[in-house]
Amino acid sequence: MVGSVSAAASVALLKLAQTDREVRAHEQAHMAAAGSYARGGPTYTFERGSDGRLYAVAGEVAIDASPVPNDPEATLRKAEVVRAAALAPAEPSSQDRAVAAQASQMAAEAQAEIQQQRIEAAYSSGEGSSQIISLVA
Repeated sequence: MVGSVSAAASVALLKLAQTDREVRAHEQAHMAAAGSYARGGPTYTFERGSDGRLYAVAGEVAIDASPVPNDPEATLRKAEVVRAAALAPAEPSSQDRAVAAQASQMAAEAQAEIQQQRIEAAYSSGEGSSQIISLVA
């Protein structure tokens, strides 16, 4: 019976070690892609193995995903980086996909604001009000 407990403990330690490697690689992928938008390093949740060592079993990276005030073009670029950082791991989690969706929404809003600014600039310069288009069938 002692042999089977030892074998079970060995299997459990191997699984913990594998989970630790996967969690750390996942969070490092976020860090690498987030660049300057990462707020500090990864934060891990640990589990102590039967060997007394701590193994990472979960983790997260805080990323600044707020719009850039009064700069939709910078917001668009930031949203693209945040989206890429969220989807950087080989197997994004559901939380990662939710962050990517939020970043995509932020990008869409920034694109709409950029387009609106271009329309307003065209009208204020007189370009938009003087264009006449004829459609002939």
